[in-house]
Amino acid sequence: MDSYAGVTGASVPLGTQEWPARTVPVAGVDVLVRDTPGGSPDLPPAVFVHGLGGSSLNWTTLGHLLSDSVRGIAPDLPGFGRTPPAARGGINDQADVVAQLWDNEFGDEPVHLFGNSMGGAIAVRLAASRPERVASLTLISPALPHPRASAIALWFAALSTPRLGPLVLERSKRLPFERRLQAAYAMIFGEPDRLPPEVRRAYEEELRARDEQPWGPQATLDGARSILLSYLAPPSRSLWLDAAKVTCPVLLVYGGRDRLVNAGIRTKAQQAFPDARLLYLPRTGHVAQMENPQEVEQAFRQLCRSVQR
Repeated sequence: MDSYAGVTGASVPLGTQEWPARTVPVAGVDVLVRDTPGGSPDLPPAVFVHGLGGSSLNWTTLGHLLSDSVRGIAPDLPGFGRTPPAARGGINDQADVVAQLWDNEFGDEPVHLFGNSMGGAIAVRLAASRPERVASLTLISPALPHPRASAIALWFAALSTPRLGPLVLERSKRLPFERRLQAAYAMIFGEPDRLPPEVRRAYEEELRARDEQPWGPQATLDGARSILLSYLAPPSRSLWLDAAKVTCPVLLVYGGRDRLVNAGIRTKAQQAFPDARLLYLPRTGHVAQMENPQEVEQAFRQLCRSVQR
């Protein structure tokens, strides 16, 4: 197992503009999909999977930085971004949607699979179930079971509780938008004051759009419940068991200021995967691909070079 030493630097204001978008029918839902701009058809494919409450736009900067290495797609998972919800919205259901989309887009080609937070849990499940189809796995703050959840992660556990979850979301939505925006910055980013203005604008626009989507609260509740259930799953169905089945090289990225996923789990995570590298960014929060895209890009390129040797 290798380890990369990460040093947090200034965020790079690249790729905040939208990727080309289209809709693809998958499992009865019109899934919005964004394509890496300028990616050559000769490049290996990549799939980028966002986390709970996120969207495909969480990947635009990293996607631009890697557009000379992969031709990527990033879906808005059902119930998030601009994709309406499916009948069921748990981790396994979302994994089925990603798998069908992946098959439709790339056939039998192995893909470089990226996942953040809940998207990381989805990516682990996919990599374990179809090992021959994954060239590499990059996990940014993946939602793997942790015996000591962070304080804010317990808030998501509250969302999973019947009756309490909807009440929490409803009361939160009554707060002034600016107050909720600042709380979201503090929850997601390690150093929100260092974000480029265009990144802040894009994040604010996304949060406003989410307020207008009638399906957003239920999708959030379904995702939170699914994450909690995965934490409570018996060993025979644990994501840790899935991690042990992953045969491709893995890049794990953790932020020292992540308030949703406890970075203290990083050593256990690195040991759980048969072939894993670690990038630890001590001043970064929950979405390193947005906050420190250059470091993630460089670590991914190093991962690929080590495989090719």
